[in-house]
Amino acid sequence: MNSVALDAQIEEAKKGSQLAFKFLLDNFWGQVYTFQLKRTKDEFEAEEITVQTFAKAFDKIKTYQPEFQFNTWLIAISKNIHIDLLRKKNLETTRVDKVAEKSIVDETPTAEDKLIIEQNLAKLLTLIKELKPHYQEVIHLRFFQELSYKAIAIKLDEPINNVKVKLLRAKKLLAEIIKES
Repeated sequence: MNSVALDAQIEEAKKGSQLAFKFLLDNFWGQVYTFQLKRTKDEFEAEEITVQTFAKAFDKIKTYQPEFQFNTWLIAISKNIHIDLLRKKNLETTRVDKVAEKSIVDETPTAEDKLIIEQNLAKLLTLIKELKPHYQEVIHLRFFQELSYKAIAIKLDEPINNVKVKLLRAKKLLAEIIKES
């Protein structure tokens, strides 16, 4: 890939160009995914980390320094995400072990729990409506219709990588809306 063309795409991405983001995603997805597949030995986990890598990279694109190779910057982000996930898994394993040492509690939801869940769902649906329509749609397809990334890509007639990044972006925007409310 021509470094001048790459630099131009990166500059466009820094300005918020979705086409530039798509270009970067299409050209570097394979490198990041292969890197993670070698580390995790798990296709699903490698894919999830790769999606998170691009979402984080696109959020932090303005911090990219051109004296470094773009793929090296992406790999560093990806490696850090993987390390964070491993740390989180170790913490969760420790917590689960401690809980297992205690007695097993009946986790059947009470009537009050069900009411709270319904109220929270209604509020969540209201907050989702604050997103742009294309983000609402991808959230609805993934989490309410429980479609796979591939099925969503087919339904929206978009590449699967775009669906993944769009879904990550939608979740991030929704988290910000929830935090503000």
